[in-house]
Amino acid sequence: MLSFLLLSILSFPESHSVASSTAISEKEMLEKRLELFKNMETAVQLPWYYLAAADQYERSIRQARNDVESVKGNISIHIKPAQWSGALNPNQEDTNPYSISVFNGIGKDGNGDHVADLTSDEDLLFTFANFLLAYGSDEDNIRIGLWNFYKRDKAVGIIMGNAKLFKKFNRIDLQEKAFPVPVKTNYTYRSTWGVARGWGGRRSHEGTDIFAHYSLPVRATCYGIVEMKGWNKYGGWRIGIRDINNTYHYFAHLNGFKDGIKVGDIVKPGQVIGGVGSTGYGPPGTSGKFPPHLHFGMYKDNGKIEWSFDPTPHLRAWERKELSK
Repeated sequence: MLSFLLLSILSFPESHSVASSTAISEKEMLEKRLELFKNMETAVQLPWYYLAAADQYERSIRQARNDVESVKGNISIHIKPAQWSGALNPNQEDTNPYSISVFNGIGKDGNGDHVADLTSDEDLLFTFANFLLAYGSDEDNIRIGLWNFYKRDKAVGIIMGNAKLFKKFNRIDLQEKAFPVPVKTNYTYRSTWGVARGWGGRRSHEGTDIFAHYSLPVRATCYGIVEMKGWNKYGGWRIGIRDINNTYHYFAHLNGFKDGIKVGDIVKPGQVIGGVGSTGYGPPGTSGKFPPHLHFGMYKDNGKIEWSFDPTPHLRAWERKELSK
């Protein structure tokens, strides 16, 4: 135990308050966060990317909702006081590791100061890591641990996807985006989100249409995981990609898919995933019922529900950035 405490004291960087975090750059914050994850991997032998993936999932939830308290440090993982201190603990702000354990709380001391502080980055991360490790350290048991923590299948899937991305690229700064078709080619678009649609019943348009010639390459807009691929009677041949911000990028009416791409694959911004087409509005293979175009949609998951939002402002920003290069 003593050797672990020494390791903790020597290895972990100090926690950073909101006030100090605002004084440093986003790059520095990401570096410090990654350092926390990798130090914790050394201490508990749980791959860092699982911790980073759960933190990123909750970070995105906090950005999408106003009913979740703000982050007090570098780590966004949320543990309720009753879970931390123990549901029957008369002191719901208990920081004594011994009394917390007596009341079956999960809170632990992760930096060797003999205090289990819910606001400490190290204590919070160490506690979460130990919660997962109680189920095992292999992928299947990590999934079980995540389900028991979040009680939501979708949360588990998103976190495991994030982990796959972080492991692949060995970094957490994966926010780069790309316009869905090559810039400086012939295409047109405007905001068509929310416009009424008639085929297949009364419904609204959940995306932006980018009109272009048949077979113009369609590109992944983000670092992400291919979550869905196949036919839909409305969208024709379509593909869906989930990024690390819990945002689902939807590409529809394709003329086909890039050879070899499949559900579960990792993609990068600008990677070709298919081509512009006019498929949809019927059984598999139906095409030509409307001019060729890419329907691009974006959907946000906030930990409870998922909804569509207008992607046009994002498209314009991505387009401007690429045109400026």
